[in-house]
Amino acid sequence: MSERNLSRFMGGSPGQVILRLVFLSFVVGVILSALDLDPLEIVDIVVGFFKRLWEMGFDAIVSLLRYFALGAVIVVPLWLISRVLNLGSKG
Repeated sequence: MSERNLSRFMGGSPGQVILRLVFLSFVVGVILSALDLDPLEIVDIVVGFFKRLWEMGFDAIVSLLRYFALGAVIVVPLWLISRVLNLGSKG
């Protein structure tokens, strides 16, 4: 990657970007410390959120499959009976 492309990707020269990130990290760290938040606690909250979202997604799929199976128990035999009766009436 050329230096021009690297600068465009990073949003400035690498040195300036690193200094900006260090400064912003310090400021955000002070703010989070004032709010009595721990970095590991934030990571746990984010991981827990995605875990609940993931589990909720699978619960929704399981519910959909249960509804499908419940309806199929009635619909498929009725369809099969109607096909057999139609086959007998055409011959």
